Amino acid sequence: MYKIFFLLLSLTVFVFAKSDTNSSLSPNFWYGNVNFNYFDWTKQAEEEGSKGDYSYFELEGGAGWDKVESYGFINIENPTHRYDDATPQDLRFSAFCDVDTEIANNFKLHFQDYALNSKSYYVNDFVLGFGYKLTTDFGLWFRPFLAVHHTYDTYYSGLNGYMTGWLFNYDFKISKYKFTVFQWNEIEFAREKSFYLSDTGVPIGDGASWGVNGALSFWFHINNSFTIGIQYRYAKNKLGSQVYKAGTIYTIKYNL
Repeated sequence: MYKIFFLLLSLTVFVFAKSDTNSSLSPNFWYGNVNFNYFDWTKQAEEEGSKGDYSYFELEGGAGWDKVESYGFINIENPTHRYDDATPQDLRFSAFCDVDTEIANNFKLHFQDYALNSKSYYVNDFVLGFGYKLTTDFGLWFRPFLAVHHTYDTYYSGLNGYMTGWLFNYDFKISKYKFTVFQWNEIEFAREKSFYLSDTGVPIGDGASWGVNGALSFWFHINNSFTIGIQYRYAKNKLGSQVYKAGTIYTIKYNL
């Protein structure tokens, strides 16, 4: 829970910094939005991966200073349901924060943390390592990272191998209209055997020493206030099962 508090504090700082241009906390850039999403899993993900379609509200924000960039969100999943409803139709809460601090020449100290809480399951994935950010003057940036991974969940607690991955962002215009292509991708590897194998050698949970998790999205910035988008969400040996899982997320954002 203390990491969720840290995220809430960070988002509060972003809003404070944006509203006070004379503050030493004022960032070089800032953004924030409230968005509504509908997550439509494929039939395979529902039948073989035990997933269920759901809606969620999200508070999302980020900011950048001379040496530090930060991003985070807080989600309320299945907001019209109850906390004690049966999985996967139960009310859930999730949060994420990401902080990159420059060391030298665009090399970063990379930190990220994801937490989810429901009545039947909780998880906290903490990652600490190094990253790099490549930027261009034509709207594209790319940020790979490599880090140590720690998992704390209902069934496992401890170091859990490594995580590598990237963020990719490309902003462009068609006529006067603004668009963005964005991808986040995470690859876990060298997981601890007790995380994915039972004492008898039977695969459990994510079921392998490696896993992939990510999304590819396309955004249309209607105006300064509203953005709509579609995301292709995918995972393999992740999210509690071994099958390949995919789905589509439909999103509308109100930009603050």
